[in-house]
Amino acid sequence: MSAGTGNAAARELSLVLVSAGAGDPSSTAMLADRLAARTVAAAEARGAEVAVTTIELRTMANEIATALVSQNLGPRLTAAVEALGAADGLIVATPIYKAGVGGLFKGYFDVLDNDLLIAKPVALAATAGPARHALVVDDTMRSLFAYMRTLTIPTSVFAASEDWADGGLQKRLERAATELAILMRSAFAKQVKDESWGAYQHEYGSAGGTELEIDFDSDLMRLAAGG
Repeated sequence: MSAGTGNAAARELSLVLVSAGAGDPSSTAMLADRLAARTVAAAEARGAEVAVTTIELRTMANEIATALVSQNLGPRLTAAVEALGAADGLIVATPIYKAGVGGLFKGYFDVLDNDLLIAKPVALAATAGPARHALVVDDTMRSLFAYMRTLTIPTSVFAASEDWADGGLQKRLERAATELAILMRSAFAKQVKDESWGAYQHEYGSAGGTELEIDFDSDLMRLAAGG
């Protein structure tokens, strides 16, 4: 392992890339791969090694559809969810259709436990044909991950058809990669979970049982019980 200082450099970091590209090859997957490669390089430059796991949602489209209507997760989807839970950072990438994120992308994150991604660093990426879809990343994607209580990095990466040959896209990729690598290496999500997990409002069953540790002797609970 590369030499470095601090607890985050003492172990291999886990970066999970979620791509909702429907084609093969996919421009969405290509954008996410480029961002992942730069994030690995940025982390290594700071003394940390990164293992990358890629989740291609098109390969589990049937399981996502089933989970949406039955809440039953198939084996591929279960493995994909477990990978997210263990990740130190995420890159999430989707094509934009009709001013909205792809259905596979939204469906996948709709079936996730609301507590799964608390405080995890997330890089947002999207592709589209025309540039007029650019605001979807910050308008729709950022609000989705804010609801899931993640830590989205400041720089989002959007690529329209004309952006691939533009040096501005490369600069945004480098900037986003640096931000994500620094946050992953800081172990921010782990510290939040270790030190303030109980301060979050958890839905029943969503926090592995820790949400059941309720103080029944509080004034509010006595009032609810009629006492």
